[in-house]
Amino acid sequence: MSKKVGFMLVNKEYTLDGIRSTLGLAVENMFSYAYVMYNELPELSDYHRENIDWVRDMEGEVYTTEDANVEKHGLTKITLEEIGKQLRDLDIIVPYGIMRSDKS
Repeated sequence: MSKKVGFMLVNKEYTLDGIRSTLGLAVENMFSYAYVMYNELPELSDYHRENIDWVRDMEGEVYTTEDANVEKHGLTKITLEEIGKQLRDLDIIVPYGIMRSDKS
């Protein structure tokens, strides 16, 4: 049975790589979703636009909390409350690209 996986993409530096990882799990027969939160994506290359389209083709989605990403890149708008509801239905949640402090 296919797992449902959500990537929480909060760090701007890792967002595009996180979308690529979302696609990678979608290709591995998982329902995979990306949640771009609190950051605006830069201009996307054709490669990154294709990755987003492929996630959708594989029955996944790339969501965003930012209106600018909806207008500029066609991502699907979602609120924090809606994210919370969706997370309850996921099997795996990946906090992707979370920065660690230098202090141990």
